[in-house]
Amino acid sequence: MPWREEVSAYRTVVSELMCQQTQIATVIPYFERWTAKWPDFPDLARAEEAEVMALWAGLGYYSRARNLLALARQVAALPRPPRTAAEWREFKGVGPYTAAAIASIAFDEPVAVVDGNVVRVLARLDGVRAKLRDASSAAKLFTGRADELVDPKQPGDFNQAMMELGATVCRKGVPDCGRCPLAEWCDAKAQGDAATLPRFVSKERKEAAVDRALVIRAGKILLRRNPPAAKRLAGMAEIAVVSSLGLAADGEPALVRRRTIGTVTYEEKLYAFEPKAADVRRWAQDAELEWVDASELDGAALSGPHRRWLGEWLSRDGRKARGRLP
Repeated sequence: MPWREEVSAYRTVVSELMCQQTQIATVIPYFERWTAKWPDFPDLARAEEAEVMALWAGLGYYSRARNLLALARQVAALPRPPRTAAEWREFKGVGPYTAAAIASIAFDEPVAVVDGNVVRVLARLDGVRAKLRDASSAAKLFTGRADELVDPKQPGDFNQAMMELGATVCRKGVPDCGRCPLAEWCDAKAQGDAATLPRFVSKERKEAAVDRALVIRAGKILLRRNPPAAKRLAGMAEIAVVSSLGLAADGEPALVRRRTIGTVTYEEKLYAFEPKAADVRRWAQDAELEWVDASELDGAALSGPHRRWLGEWLSRDGRKARGRLP
């Protein structure tokens, strides 16, 4: 992983925030592009939010990008970066796990990192079979035990080893106990129920439906820009909801996609519309709507699914991409 090849407070901070809720394989190319453009806190501190959001587009959970930009501006104004987990926790978006990772990896503070992988390792090692409420409460439960085990001389290496043990050997559902260096001390292996641990209280699953509007005019696509104060996808552009444009979904959708966010599974139907002059005049009064050139979508601050859906739609009919529709 590139952030291990050259360790610094900045590279650790960027990698840890990017890796929150995102798989490492997805993060690596984003991390490399990001650090090539902004190699240190002062460089990132001078960036505009729009370009930060555009480079982050596709990683999801976009509040992380805004928090990272705000953090860089704060750190760049200090004589030196903070060194302890307690200091890092003062920054918005930096919780106990991220703070411990930064402090242990970049500054050798002997504090344990407890993420889902570490929780899984410790739950199996100690045979904790009680049902846990959620990931946050589980991390709190196992933090004391993790702190007992952390290597005071090499805390960063220890923490990364524990996380990798959970990710590659003590895996969810299919632990490879035969390769585990902790196997002889593991209660779950001895009892034969490692695959069932840790146990969590089942969450209620929900479903929701969303109709979105695919609109193109003279080679430009209509998108809705969420305001900076929005609770969801603040500052990001997205395919507008049909009803928000004063339109009505009719006929067969151009695309139907399903995705799950948290405990909610969304069925998203995307309808293609050819805009009328009256619609265009009315939309011009809405400050959150904008026309983006189809050829510039790669640089737009769009979420990964929306960018992908637009690409699929445009690729189905080359005339759309060349802007021959009215």
